[in-house]
Amino acid sequence: MKIHSSTYWTRYFAGNSKIKRVDWTISPQISGEESAKILKSLQAWQLGETSEGEHLLHAAKKYSKAINDAEYPEAVKLFIKEEQKHGNNLGRYLDLIDAPRIKKDWGDSLFRRIRYFNTNMELWTIAVITVESAAQIFYQALKDATKCKLLKQICTDILIDEAAHITFQRERLYIIFSQKNFFSKWVAYYAYSCFFISTSLVVWFAHKTLFKAGRLSFWRYFNKMKFKLGKVAGRSILYDFHTEKAELIALPKTV
Repeated sequence: MKIHSSTYWTRYFAGNSKIKRVDWTISPQISGEESAKILKSLQAWQLGETSEGEHLLHAAKKYSKAINDAEYPEAVKLFIKEEQKHGNNLGRYLDLIDAPRIKKDWGDSLFRRIRYFNTNMELWTIAVITVESAAQIFYQALKDATKCKLLKQICTDILIDEAAHITFQRERLYIIFSQKNFFSKWVAYYAYSCFFISTSLVVWFAHKTLFKAGRLSFWRYFNKMKFKLGKVAGRSILYDFHTEKAELIALPKTV
């Protein structure tokens, strides 16, 4: 696995922030039938994308001092900013279709309470990478569940960002995991898997109406999540001892 430097990710996120993939001159066109199936999940996910990220940034600063990587918090800060962009875009869309931005959702409240007390970078990383993996499936399902061109563009923009987010978090998880002894690795591997699968089930039950609207049955969704688990925290990833350092800056291309 190639491990990119924090400087790489800082420059990547800075470059990606300059790319505009959503044409806001397009008028939103969403039917009442579509709205009934996707609106509640869209509102809940919009709320979840609006976090200030203070606790994650605090954990990143604490962790960066321990590993002597002063650039890492800046990369995390830009990562958070990109997540906030997603929330802003979804909120702007809700405004355009005259749908309220909700202020409370049980799933978001649960996650916020958990992360409020978390200052451990390992726990943050597995939590974020799990949610990001579910987000990829969520936004693809949302894109497939609507004919609205504007909403599809918003989803595409988010999906492009999420692909890099998962790589960013996967690399960090590998770095953290590789510093453990044999027994700690064994415990961590199964803990990661349990957390990932448990969270996957929570996401399904919270948003199953939208997933079904996007032509995803429970088993199709669950198999997709298991596949993603293997890609981000499988044995072939975590136990990959042939790590390469990748320092070159490859800024994102316009899609």
